[in-house]
Order: sequence, then structure tokens, then C-alpha cells
Amino acid sequence: MAGASTSTELCLWRLERKRHVATWDSGIGAELGGGRWNSKGRAAVYGSLDPSTAILEVAAHKGFKALDTVPHVLLCARILDPSRVFEVTAASLPNPNWLVPGSPGQGQQAHGDKLLSQHPFIIVPSTVSRYSRNIVMNPVTAEGLFELVIEEPFALDTRLNPPQS
Repeated sequence: MAGASTSTELCLWRLERKRHVATWDSGIGAELGGGRWNSKGRAAVYGSLDPSTAILEVAAHKGFKALDTVPHVLLCARILDPSRVFEVTAASLPNPNWLVPGSPGQGQQAHGDKLLSQHPFIIVPSTVSRYSRNIVMNPVTAEGLFELVIEEPFALDTRLNPPQS
């Protein structure tokens, strides 16, 4: 892959299981199960605007043990046209509880579906880290609007999965 991104670029960072790297940008996982910003049946690719948040988001779902023992790959996709990105703010949401950790409701998923129909990328506040942001990509309308610039094996700092005492 090409060189690393700089802070002035807008990137989608994603931590992907190694066995799924070939289809990282398909959105099939979120399509099958639904997600915070998409309903079941709508493909969406979830990432973060920085690698640390991407790692925390995956750890929140899988735990640090899985990140330590199951091979993962860290990916960075540069957004080629930042004007195609829509940013969601807490003030713009009909329900502020959508930004509270927990299971999403039907209203939140429907709102996300609508946004993903209108924009290839949406930036949303992270529930894992309130000062961080995630980015959700519509894989159909985002085709040709990003390029993969980093794809490297991920290695968890083993202090995050210490031996049991």
C-alpha cells in the first residue's frame, strides 16, 4: 500500500478480522445483522476517523482477548472527496439517547438508512469514546470515492490482555 495518511486527510480506519480482509468494503456484516446506523438488509461499512478509536470500537464488541488471539488487519482508506462526507452532530439528532452506549432502536437505524441513502459517508459521534468520531460508508455510493492506503497486520499490546492472577 502507499504511504501512511497525514492528519490533514480524512480517512476511514478499520480493524478487520484477517479472514474477512478481502471483503472489508462490502458492508456484508452490517447488512446481515444491522448496526447502530443501518438496519438489517442495508450494507454499511463502519470505521473510525483514527486508528485508536477503531481498535476501541472492536474491543468493545469482541474484547481484548479476541484482538490478542485472532489475527486482525488494520486498514486505512483515504476519502478522495471530503465534500461527499456528511457529519452528524448530537444537536442534529431527533433523540440524544442514540449516542448512549447500548442497543440501537428502530428509529436510529431508519435515520441512519436515510442518511446513507443521501451520502456515501457519514461521520457520527462514537459511543465508546465521546470525544471521538466514527465514519459509516455506504459501499455502493462510495465506490471510487476512497482508496486503501494502509493494510497491515495488527498486533495488540499484550498488556491489554494480561495473564489471569
